[in-house]
Amino acid sequence: MGPLVIVVLLVLFVLLGIGALVVVGTVKAARAVGAKAENMALKARAYTNPGPPGRIASVRLRLRGALEGTRQALESAVSQDAQVGESLQLLKRLEAHGAELDVQLRALEHEPEASRVDAKLPELRARAEQITHAAEELRWAVQDRQHRFSEDEVSRLSDECTQEADALRHWARPEPTAEGADPHRGEPGRLTSGRWPTADEVLGFVDRIRRPNPNNETPNPR
Repeated sequence: MGPLVIVVLLVLFVLLGIGALVVVGTVKAARAVGAKAENMALKARAYTNPGPPGRIASVRLRLRGALEGTRQALESAVSQDAQVGESLQLLKRLEAHGAELDVQLRALEHEPEASRVDAKLPELRARAEQITHAAEELRWAVQDRQHRFSEDEVSRLSDECTQEADALRHWARPEPTAEGADPHRGEPGRLTSGRWPTADEVLGFVDRIRRPNPNNETPNPR
């Protein structure tokens, strides 16, 4: 194949990849819009219809909200905590059971026999509560895990800041040790007293240098 054919094939592959991404994004957006619209319809039925359709809509709405909220919490935490990936796998299984149950509840909404609805609704509501509670347990556990990690990190950071603040405040010079102590420290008139000597101290020091030491004088011969 010539270079032109290779370039054309590469361009086609790129266009196909971009088209696939666009299609996937469009499908996801359409699903999100459809789910939002259906949730709004369920809320309307739950609040305006006190009969069996309203009760069924309340069960479906609570089930959907628990699964959706848990998925959002786990997906936001998995980038920082790899262990949350296992929780996402469990959530997928819960969502599969939730989708199956939602289909059954939707069919029950259109059941004309009230006795049939009264017989099946308690069973389906109990299953929905189990799935809802399991999803909430996952969400709450992830939230508690994030809060605990944040508290530990803040505690460690606070300790480091306290140590740094103590180090910054330690501006005093260390005291000399016993081995390195100056035996003549504090001697009056000494030039090495750690400060500039006064004029009187300098004169006194010069006078002591010029003055002969009586201990070093040789005795007069008798």
